[in-house]
Amino acid sequence: MIIDKYISEVVLGVAKSLYGEVSAEQIQIQKTRKEFEGDYTLVCFPLVKLARKSPEATATEIGEAVVASCSDISAYNVIKGFLNLSLSQSFWQARFAEIAATENYGVAAPTGRTIMVEYSSPNTNKPLHLGHIRNNLLGYSVSQILAANGHNVIKANLVNDRGIHICKSMVAWQRYGNGATPQSTGIKGDHLVGDYYVEFDKHYKAEIAELVATGMSEDEAKKSAPILLEAQDMLRKWEAKDETVRSLWEMMNGWVYEGFDVTYKTLGVDFDKVYYESQTYLLGKSLVADGLERGIFFRKEDGSVWIDLTADGLDQKLLLRGDGTSVYMTQDLGTALERFEQNKLDGITYVVGNEQNYHFQVLKLVLKKLGYEWSDDIYHLSYGMVELPEGKMKSREGTVVDADDLVEKMVDTAREMSAELGKLDGCTEEEANKICSMIGLGALKYFILKVDPKKTMLFDPRESIDFNGNTGPFIQYTHARICSVLRKAEEQGIDYSGVVTADYLPEEVEIVKTLADYPQIVAAAGEAFAPSTTAAYTYELCKMFNGYYHDHSILREQDENTKLMRLQLAAQVARVIRTAMALLGIEVPQRM
Repeated sequence: MIIDKYISEVVLGVAKSLYGEVSAEQIQIQKTRKEFEGDYTLVCFPLVKLARKSPEATATEIGEAVVASCSDISAYNVIKGFLNLSLSQSFWQARFAEIAATENYGVAAPTGRTIMVEYSSPNTNKPLHLGHIRNNLLGYSVSQILAANGHNVIKANLVNDRGIHICKSMVAWQRYGNGATPQSTGIKGDHLVGDYYVEFDKHYKAEIAELVATGMSEDEAKKSAPILLEAQDMLRKWEAKDETVRSLWEMMNGWVYEGFDVTYKTLGVDFDKVYYESQTYLLGKSLVADGLERGIFFRKEDGSVWIDLTADGLDQKLLLRGDGTSVYMTQDLGTALERFEQNKLDGITYVVGNEQNYHFQVLKLVLKKLGYEWSDDIYHLSYGMVELPEGKMKSREGTVVDADDLVEKMVDTAREMSAELGKLDGCTEEEANKICSMIGLGALKYFILKVDPKKTMLFDPRESIDFNGNTGPFIQYTHARICSVLRKAEEQGIDYSGVVTADYLPEEVEIVKTLADYPQIVAAAGEAFAPSTTAAYTYELCKMFNGYYHDHSILREQDENTKLMRLQLAAQVARVIRTAMALLGIEVPQRM
C-alpha cells in the first residue's frame, strides 16, 4: 500500500461528501512534521473557498468527518490551516504484516523498459584509481536501484583502449622495459603498464628541458620532443594496422584487462556488455555523412565537418577532422545509435564526470537534430571529482590513489580498528578475513555513495571506518547486532515466524512507519539516480533501531506476544538493511 495515496483517497471522498465537486489536485497530503503530533497532514487552504469557512474551521470539519468515516484514522489535530491525522495501531499492524509477507519487499513490478547504464570507461594506459572507484560504485549502484524499480538493466563498459595515451605507455615500455612482463616482475598488469605511462612523462619532461636549454621555446619543445614524436608515429602505424604495433598493443592491453578484472571482482562490480573504443571509433561517420547531405552539418575549407549550435546557445562543434578521422563525438553518435537499435533501449545513462557536461549536452542536441527522438532518453549522470586531504590527483605524475592500494588499505584499517574494539573476538582467521574485507569495502562504498553524485567530495579513509557515525560499518554493525539477537532467540527455541498481535509503543510505530517508506525510497532513488537517497534512509533506520534497542529489551521482555512482535520487527529491520545495502553494492555481516 502507498500510504499517502490511500490517505488522499480517503480525504478526497470525505471532502466530496462535504463540499460536492472536489478535485484530486486540491487534496495535498504530506508527512506530518516531527514537532507535531500525527502521521500525515492535509493542507486545507485549497478547500477553504468550497467550505466557506476559515482554514481552522475547515480543517476541524474534515478531521471530524474523516475520523468518523475511516477506522484506520484514530485521531486528528489542527494547527492553523493544517489538519494532522493520526493512524491507528491496527493500521500499522496491518502494514507490518504486509511488509513481513512481501517476498521481494521494495522491488517494483516489471515495467517492460530496458535501460543501459554505462560506467567505468577506463583507459588502458593506467590502473583504476580513486576517481574510477566513484564512477564504478555509482554506476553499479544506480544499475541495482533501476533494476529494483522494475527495469531491465544492461550494465555496460566502454574501454578506451586506443589513442595517444596508450601509445605513450607502449613507447616507454619499448624504450625502457627490457621485456618486462607481469609474470617476470610480479607486478599486476594494469600497474605495470601504468608505470610506463609515468615513465613516459618523466622522460618527456626531461627532453623538453633539454630542447629549451638549446634555445627552443617551451611550446615548440613540447611538440618536438623525440619521445612524443615516437608516440605519434606509433599511433599513425596503429591506425594503419601495422602488425608489429598491433601485436604490442594487444599484448599490453591484455595485461591491463587481466588487472582490471581482478579490481572489478574485488570491488564487486560487473558488466553485461563490454565495448572497446578500437571497435567503435569509426562508428558515426555514416551519420556525419547523412547530416552533411541534409544540410544539418557543414564542411570547412580544410575538409573538416562541423555543426553550428550558436542558435542553441552553444558554439560550433567539430564532428570529423579534415583528414577524415573521427573525434569522440563522431564515435559517441554512432555508438548511441547502435546501442539503441541493437538493444531496443528505452533509455541510456552515462556515468561520466562533470568535466564532460558540455559533451553530453552537444551529443543529445546533435542526435535530436538528426531526427532521433530517443535522444531525450539519454541521461548524463554527472558526478564531481574525489579529492583527498592533500589535494587533487595527477595520473601522469603518478600521484593518484590507486584503487587496489586503497582497497587493501581500507581492509587493513578495518582489521586494525575492529581488533581495537574487540569486534573480531571469537572469530576464526577465515571469519576475521571475511569480516574485515566486508567492513573495509563497505566503509569505502558507503562513504562515497552517501554523497550526492553532483558534489565534489573529500575522501578520508579513517573517517569512513568510524563505527559510530554515518558510515558503512555502523550500518553493518547494526545488522550484525540484530542477527545476534535472532540467533539467541533460535538457540532458545523461540519461533517468531507466526502472526502475532501486540500493542506497539510509539517507538515501534515509528520503526514500522520507516519500514513502510522503503519502497518509496527505492522509487525516489531511481527517479533521481541517487544512491545517496538509499544511503541516508538506511542510516536513519539503523539510528532509530539502535535507539530503540538501547531503551527496550527484546529477549528479556516478559510478555510473550510483545517479545515475538519485537523479534519480528528486528528481523524485518535486518532484512531491509540487507536489501538497501545490496542496492549500494555493500554486503552486511551476520557476525561482527
